[in-house]
Amino acid sequence: MTPAEYCENRTRGAGSSFFYAFLFLPDDQRRAMMALYAFCREVDDIADEVSDSQVAMQKLQFWYEEIARTFSGHPNHPVGKELLWANDRFNLTEELFTEIMDGMRMDITRTPILKASELSLYCYRVAGAVGLLSIDIFGCHSNQARNFATTLGEALQLTNILRDIREDAGRDRIYIPQEDRIRFGVADQAFKQDEASDRMQALLAHYGDRAEACYTRAMDLIPDDERSALRPSLVMGAIYHRYLSLLKKRRFDVWQQPPRLLPLTKIWIAWRAWRYEKRAANRGMPVRFDF
Repeated sequence: MTPAEYCENRTRGAGSSFFYAFLFLPDDQRRAMMALYAFCREVDDIADEVSDSQVAMQKLQFWYEEIARTFSGHPNHPVGKELLWANDRFNLTEELFTEIMDGMRMDITRTPILKASELSLYCYRVAGAVGLLSIDIFGCHSNQARNFATTLGEALQLTNILRDIREDAGRDRIYIPQEDRIRFGVADQAFKQDEASDRMQALLAHYGDRAEACYTRAMDLIPDDERSALRPSLVMGAIYHRYLSLLKKRRFDVWQQPPRLLPLTKIWIAWRAWRYEKRAANRGMPVRFDF
């Protein structure tokens, strides 16, 4: 199996929404994005699946070292070899890979999130940094595009947190800052209950509003002259925005009604968003996530 095949299999097998945003890309960009996503999958699986924190840190250390080897031209792992290929073509930023791994370190060490600023840092590391690497692959380098990428990254990660809050609680992870849990009167144990109380729903709705505000801000930030190149990011935003819409419809009670999107639904959203943007960017039509 070639490194490219390994990364494609890793991306397809994960069942992630990211895969559907890659479908319409040119071959070289799609290959680079699959390498980036395969890396994210490798380090995220360590944080999610390795229960012994010491073992998890050892495995994560391998990736710190592998990224250093990759950017010095001597990777060992198939993902590292594909990232070397991608870096040769798209000039990726090594420090952003370190940021992603630092986010995984926060998960492994169960770093408590006490304040909104700490949640923002976590979102930047695990999603904003991925967004910045993605726009490098898309060929977008303006400051406005970077602001768009980090803002959309926060929107996606907040949606992810709201969608997976039950599963994360089972891993003893609560990403909603303690200061807000106290303000809304929601005890930590409540995240492990079988249903959402009125207070819990109010707390999660507050973060749903914050996620919606990030989607809106991202739409406002997208630069007109780079809109076509950023189309894959808008497709990703459309898929995740559908999750947020489902969460709102169900009053954020993921305990009773976990939001799910079938692969066919994701393909349908991706196709509709891509088709719309292909016309809209040339005609000055508004950016949309509601597909």
